[in-house]
Amino acid sequence: MTKNFDNFNMDHLQTETISTAWIENLALEEINMEESGVVNFSEHLNPMHLLESSSIEFMEELKEKFEIYMTKFNELRAHHDDKTKTIKMFKISNTINDFMLYRNSLKLVVARRSADVISIGFLSNSGGLFAARLNYEASSSSKIHEIKANVGPFNNIQWKFQGENVEIDSLVRHYLTEFIKHSTR
Repeated sequence: MTKNFDNFNMDHLQTETISTAWIENLALEEINMEESGVVNFSEHLNPMHLLESSSIEFMEELKEKFEIYMTKFNELRAHHDDKTKTIKMFKISNTINDFMLYRNSLKLVVARRSADVISIGFLSNSGGLFAARLNYEASSSSKIHEIKANVGPFNNIQWKFQGENVEIDSLVRHYLTEFIKHSTR
């Protein structure tokens, strides 16, 4: 009795979404290298180059998720005809992709502090800067939270908070919930 592994593998691959961005970038870099005559054989080994693109990609994904949930919240709030309760998103000028959410004089600021650090914090109109609560027992002593990049084997980049891997949906859910609860007033 023989098993058909080829069909299994093909079926498995068809259900899995595969990102080809890295190979597309590699092809474009090669074309640019041929046209410009400038050859850089070691750039892929430089973690700073990888961290820069990873942090931009991470920020774009965060922004997209915040926007999806914020839009849904605003749609549901729109039935009550109170425009002051809607959440607005703004790009922070002179940055690549930093952004903030605003509602009732409270801002949730998400910013790339460096290629390997993304900060998230609340800013009130009174000038107070504070971090989101993490749980009932511990209150955060820092004014902002930092999501830090960790470069692992083969330049695999993992984003971490307090040493633990970050899952974007959970992060967005947590901060958006905190933002909505604090900006209700």
